[in-house]
Amino acid sequence: MVLVAVFGVALLVAVLLSGLAARTVLSTSFLFLVGGALVSDGFLGLIHITPDSSIVSVTADLALFAVLFTDGMHVSLPKLRANWRNPARALGLGMPLAFVFMALITHFLVGLDWTTSFLVGAVLAPTDPVFASAIVARREVPAKLRQLLNVESGINDGLALPVVLVLIAAAGPTADSAEASPGKIALELLLGLVFGVALPLLVNGLVRFRLLGAEPKLQPLLPLATGIILYAVCHLTHANPYLAAFSAGAVLAHVSVEAKESFEPLGEALAELAKFAALLVFGALLTPQLFGDLSFGGYAAVVLAIVLIRPASLLISLLGTSISRKERLVAAWFGPKGFASVVYGLLVLQSGIPQAEEAFTLIAVCIAFSIIAHSSTDVPIARAFDVDELAGIPAGREENDTQPQETRSDARA
Repeated sequence: MVLVAVFGVALLVAVLLSGLAARTVLSTSFLFLVGGALVSDGFLGLIHITPDSSIVSVTADLALFAVLFTDGMHVSLPKLRANWRNPARALGLGMPLAFVFMALITHFLVGLDWTTSFLVGAVLAPTDPVFASAIVARREVPAKLRQLLNVESGINDGLALPVVLVLIAAAGPTADSAEASPGKIALELLLGLVFGVALPLLVNGLVRFRLLGAEPKLQPLLPLATGIILYAVCHLTHANPYLAAFSAGAVLAHVSVEAKESFEPLGEALAELAKFAALLVFGALLTPQLFGDLSFGGYAAVVLAIVLIRPASLLISLLGTSISRKERLVAAWFGPKGFASVVYGLLVLQSGIPQAEEAFTLIAVCIAFSIIAHSSTDVPIARAFDVDELAGIPAGREENDTQPQETRSDARA
């Protein structure tokens, strides 16, 4: 109950300061991260959470699923079919480059063995939709850039998971290689995609029956029920829940615009709550001992991961594209590490491989630094595009982005 009280207080403070956060580099995400750290064993000792606590993995898993489900609803399938090349470059070239570069600096700067170094690279390669969405939700940002970041962050979590599982199996004798066989991993990904497509179609078909249908005040609960069922089915069948969540959101928005519009306010609020809860719990893991356990080489690797590896990897992958230089630089910077990496990092820690604790320490510190850096820079960067428009400089929006310009909201994650 202490944790519930702490979350309530943190939520109240975040709401009261959200107006200030919208105008400055202050981030509500950062407030929850710091709040979790302050009430943990490392400082006030009000709550006691360890990396092997079930609440850590559960909250991170729920937050990632909720955000992917709601982010999937922002994907326009017709526009994606017309503009798939940039996300494909980011996923097919940028992500593997980040994976390899991170493995190299982990091995040479931190001293982990090659298999564990590649495992760290796989865990930190995917970008997080939670903190990328802090900028892609803003209308000041060109549509092509928003779509690139949204699709990339929504899909790369599912792509990284098979690599993480295989490398865990290869890293130590305690891992069960049968659990990470290529066939089983492929089946889990396929099931996730199938469930994510089939369930929204089934629900949409049921709604069309003459005797069925939701009254207006309950209509927002229809996508929510779909998401809850999908989450349960994926965990019962071991299907990939993250690929399922993103694909389900995209399919649901495509087949039922009414469902998307009715669910959007509720979905965004629930995703924010799940995110804040997970940030609070993750912050409780950030004790002085954790930061003290990381070597100087580890801190160098963390800085390079954020300011060099992600930017260089994506810039290389976007060479020759029609995206402007400014948009490429913004896309390269916004490669935040977050809940996907938390979930995968916990898998590493719980696997029992020889260098699991060292790998998790590096992963956790990198995630913490990334959250601070990226959640504190989205407002200034988004407003830079807004300033360009006021000055009469084209912001590079897609011609087919015909959505009406909404009243700009300064609310931010």
